[in-house]
Amino acid sequence: MIPAGRDGSVRLGGLVLRDHWFDVPLDHARPDGETIRLYAREAVAAGEPDRDLPWLLFLQGGPGGKATRPAGASGWVGRAVKDFRVLLLDQRGTGRSTPATAATLALRGDADAQAEYLAQFRADAIVADSELVRSTLIDDQPWHVLGQSYGGFCSLTYLSFAPEGLASVMLTGGLAPIAVGADDVYAATYRTVERKNAAFHAAFPAARAQLEAVASFVRANDVVLPDGSRLTVSRLQAVGQGLGANSAIPGLAYLLEEAFAADGVLSDTFLVGAWQAASFATSPLYAVLHEACYAHETSTRWSAQRVGAGLPQFAPDADPLLLTGEMIYPWMFEHDPALVPLRETAELLASREWGPLYDLDRLAANEVPVAAALYTEDMYVDAGLSRDTVERVRGLRAWETNAHEHDGLRETEDVVDRLIRMNRGEL
Repeated sequence: MIPAGRDGSVRLGGLVLRDHWFDVPLDHARPDGETIRLYAREAVAAGEPDRDLPWLLFLQGGPGGKATRPAGASGWVGRAVKDFRVLLLDQRGTGRSTPATAATLALRGDADAQAEYLAQFRADAIVADSELVRSTLIDDQPWHVLGQSYGGFCSLTYLSFAPEGLASVMLTGGLAPIAVGADDVYAATYRTVERKNAAFHAAFPAARAQLEAVASFVRANDVVLPDGSRLTVSRLQAVGQGLGANSAIPGLAYLLEEAFAADGVLSDTFLVGAWQAASFATSPLYAVLHEACYAHETSTRWSAQRVGAGLPQFAPDADPLLLTGEMIYPWMFEHDPALVPLRETAELLASREWGPLYDLDRLAANEVPVAAALYTEDMYVDAGLSRDTVERVRGLRAWETNAHEHDGLRETEDVVDRLIRMNRGEL
């Protein structure tokens, strides 16, 4: 191990890492009011920690996802530090930034107080945070932004309300549906999830019988997960969220392979794996604010539940049983111990009339270079709705590919390399 530098920097696998802390208003409309803390980790190539490099802000997926924790100069981070000084921001409420969990939210008061607090944790607030961070680090200079998934949604909000802070934008799986509501999003994504089920079982034929056997066992028995909560068929279906990531699909098949112990009961391996897939213990912010990321001047009213109610093929008693995808349901706040304390808060947020996330006129007049990876088989961000967004953002250049799933950025450095070159005009 290399000792930490005198400035507190850490050398790790070809990177020099530095910590940054920022105090920002909870509500940017009240700059003199309550503040929260943000954490960000700076990453630069070890050979040139003091080189005058342009800054690249990375916005992680979510909502409620903390930034990448790099182990070295590999993957997309390794490619990015060849050209940039990278800032890995833990968005408000995540990671080392002031956390928003069931325990911390309880300190805010009742459900109304918690909902009002969480109303300050959407993309518009993340953009305002980013602008304060930028002005602290580099004054009036614009910086570059890479947005993965929900981070891409935030980047489009950035282009809407603070484009003067941006030198260029790269989006990976983050072409948000900016002109439709949550119901349209789920109508499209349920269709994709159905196709992903078929593809999964075609690739792993033995998984079908195993899934049906597990569902039958759950219907007939009181199955308890490691946190003491019950495994229901609906919770079993929710493990299908991994069907949209190349890195998760084989693991789901392997989990089903080991579903039963020798005595015919569900194995500990399966119960732990199902719990890890179904629990929001490490990501409660994702559950309470997921649908809100589609709420542009509207409310969502449990959109995934309402749309899914009209699709009998996704019912828990359907034959064959289908896994579900990136959907949040009200029953999750009854079954998951990590979410039970937030049930009333989630109801208030589901009925809330939200403000704007995008300025469509400003996006139509955009002058910032934008390059996007549009994954044509993306289970989480519908390709058809993404294409509509491409048409609405002036100058946005999209690279359409079926070579990657939603986790393409995590799988290879080639994605960010191509987007960097697209924004430079090399491709």
